[in-house]
Amino acid sequence: MGIHEKMMHIQTTLKAPKNLYNSFGNYKYRNAEGILEAVKPLLAENKMSMYITDDVQAVGDRVYVKATVKVWDTETGEWVETSALAREALNKKGMDDSQITGTASSYARKYALNGIFLLDDTKDADTDENQKERKARADKQTDDNNTEAIRAMKISKIKQDTLLSLCDEMAFDINKILASYHHKDISEITEGEYQYIVANKDKANVRKIWS
Repeated sequence: MGIHEKMMHIQTTLKAPKNLYNSFGNYKYRNAEGILEAVKPLLAENKMSMYITDDVQAVGDRVYVKATVKVWDTETGEWVETSALAREALNKKGMDDSQITGTASSYARKYALNGIFLLDDTKDADTDENQKERKARADKQTDDNNTEAIRAMKISKIKQDTLLSLCDEMAFDINKILASYHHKDISEITEGEYQYIVANKDKANVRKIWS
């Protein structure tokens, strides 16, 4: 039996259930350690060995960990391999640099193992969980779009008057405010701009620009 036949046997036999649970995201998952625990007996059964190596690579200002999984057939000397990349987080609360690299390594190794043993780490498209996630993403996108639309709306006459009163109270020059937003008239002020002015009226840098 050649290496590809052995790999096919392992890929169709391997059972690596998602035995870990993420309570924050409400989903089950597997990690590299779980895959290794499940595959070791199958490797021994088929007289194969496996090695995993990491390579840290810098791309621009980001750092990636490249994990390579190589499976050897001890009977024939044949081998197959696959690699996967995981990007280091710029920072992660409560972790030092070595822990951040270790986390990226764990992810890269899991993805490489998924690839070589044909493990699907995605959620089924028809599951309730997947449908809930898609609905949540769609709802969030709708909320974001609605928020942007509201921020782009021109302010009402009442808010125009409120803004003029605020300028009198804070000794702001309304013409400077209009110029900073490239407007010619107060009626062109948008809801987002109005909210910014009101929220930042007491800040020194704002007073310096508009007074």
